[in-house]
Amino acid sequence: MNSAFQLNGKRALVSGANTGIGQAIAIGLAEAGAHVVAAGRSPCDETVDRIRGAGGSAEAFMLDLSDPAGAASRLTEAGELDLLVNNAGIIRRAESVDYTEADWDAVMDVNLKAVFMLSQSFAREVFARGSEGRIVNIASLLSFQGGIRVPAYTASKHGVAGLTRILANEWTARGINVNAVAPGYIATNNTAALRADEKRNAEILSRIPAGRWGEPSDIAGAVTFLCAPAAKYVSGAVLNVDGGWLAR
Repeated sequence: MNSAFQLNGKRALVSGANTGIGQAIAIGLAEAGAHVVAAGRSPCDETVDRIRGAGGSAEAFMLDLSDPAGAASRLTEAGELDLLVNNAGIIRRAESVDYTEADWDAVMDVNLKAVFMLSQSFAREVFARGSEGRIVNIASLLSFQGGIRVPAYTASKHGVAGLTRILANEWTARGINVNAVAPGYIATNNTAALRADEKRNAEILSRIPAGRWGEPSDIAGAVTFLCAPAAKYVSGAVLNVDGGWLAR
């Protein structure tokens, strides 16, 4: 592999790494040579086993982002990190007129507040040791669009895009590049119902120029690039990985 795309010697924490996109990102970073700390409030043993089975290096780390301050305070327990991927997220669906404060707070805590607090904790450690680092946040198509029946998710993902830009403004000159990846419609457990709905599936596919659902590995490739030396002059970007959805 071209050294510009290698992550040998880097230590990366990926939140929400137990399944789906987070698992694919963890595997992708390990394939590029990073030691991966697979973090989540659910066990990430399967992810770690898959990485180690392929000859990579990984460990599991329990981290509950529903308590953002508590999670941030524990980040140093994961060792000296070079890379932070804020992937974990939740979604609660309801008509906006009926949306509860409890659902709003739960989504915003995990999807936005925890992203900021983990990034802040990570940056403090990187700055203290005079090192460099990379942060990649997982945004969404709903960082740009409104969606339906997901007010807190949409607000949180708009917030992730804005947070990515302000942190890049403040931290790039100090050695931390901050970017985001905005996935389109990806074939994961979370989208199984949509793909099983013949009408909805056809509507979605008709809007995607690539003509297919994305795979978690499509997101992993983009994240790995943003973590690699090849992306050293990329900061403050929100990279759409959507098969052309937003261009339609």
